[in-house]
Amino acid sequence: MSTQKTILIADDSPAMRSMLISAIELLGDYRIVEASSGFEALRLLPREKVDLILTDINMPDINGLELISYLRSNSNYLSIPVVIISTEGSQKDIEKGKLLGANEYLVKPFDPARLQVLISSYLCITP
Repeated sequence: MSTQKTILIADDSPAMRSMLISAIELLGDYRIVEASSGFEALRLLPREKVDLILTDINMPDINGLELISYLRSNSNYLSIPVVIISTEGSQKDIEKGKLLGANEYLVKPFDPARLQVLISSYLCITP
């Protein structure tokens, strides 16, 4: 049985998804699932065993805050750590994201090393 961890990236920007994947790949062998909207992420969740979610806020259909709200109201997804990565960086935005249930909030542009530390700590991986 594989112990490979799965990370779901929900971001409507292909360039941002690619950048996140590059940062994750430097950490080791993770399985990465991509969604270009919150709606697509919700469609993927029942079919995938996800260990961590990275989400943008501003996305078409269902935004990142709505996605988090759904995750935190569904017992199947309550324990999945969620990291918001967004250009919305005011204290009010950060507080709202965390109040809805995000574990962490990174403001774009962010330090990839900080993201790697967060991923390692939430997935209990020693770099």
